[in-house]
Amino acid sequence: MDRLRNKIAIVTGAAHGIGLAIAQLFAEEGAWVLIADVDEQAGEAAAARIREQGGSAVFQRTDVSSAADAARTVKIACAQTGRIDILCNNAAYLGEFHGVLEATDDEWNRCIQVALLGTQRCTREVLPYMIRQKQGSIVNIASIQAIAACPTSVAYAATKAALLGFALSAAYDYGPSNIRVNSICPGPIQTRISPKPGEPNYDWQCAQTMLGRVGYPEEVARAALFLASDEASYITGAVLPVDGGWTSK
Repeated sequence: MDRLRNKIAIVTGAAHGIGLAIAQLFAEEGAWVLIADVDEQAGEAAAARIREQGGSAVFQRTDVSSAADAARTVKIACAQTGRIDILCNNAAYLGEFHGVLEATDDEWNRCIQVALLGTQRCTREVLPYMIRQKQGSIVNIASIQAIAACPTSVAYAATKAALLGFALSAAYDYGPSNIRVNSICPGPIQTRISPKPGEPNYDWQCAQTMLGRVGYPEEVARAALFLASDEASYITGAVLPVDGGWTSK
């Protein structure tokens, strides 16, 4: 406990799924957490639940595809102590995905604007604070689709692969300021939008892993906690698959 004591953290896309689990665990470990999401009802409920459990959290409606939203959200978080210690870029576009021939310009645009440029916007806003305090941890939630072939999701996969390059570049540029930038690549994780047990896609996902099962948001959150914490003080530019062994088969 208290691995993030007195830290100020922002988690984007944190009203549901992996982002929510990360926000909850960060708060349990002592961080003040800003939940950034476009889903106001779920985001407010998530922040209230964290507070009811003794943690510190607020919700701020944030569309990371908007530069103004990203800037406003970071300013709200900074107002707590003048610091931003942790940024977890988790927000992504989760619509219907297609292959090259079927993917529309809108699908490409939404993937890029939310996951890739949303990460750029939020990172750009937190960096001045992290540079000034000479410390910070940025954790980007990518996907195993960035490093392993999966069917009919070209825009999503390409965007997640771009996030790995983004993290490497940022880690190189801002390492001298003691700012660490790392990536997590979740495999099949059971969330509200995932295939359900008994469905063909669920069984197929389980079969791809060495552990023979899907993962859970809390398992990704534990990896994010490690990378965000001082326990990972000498880790930057890393890519950590949380995928039950999928990418190692």
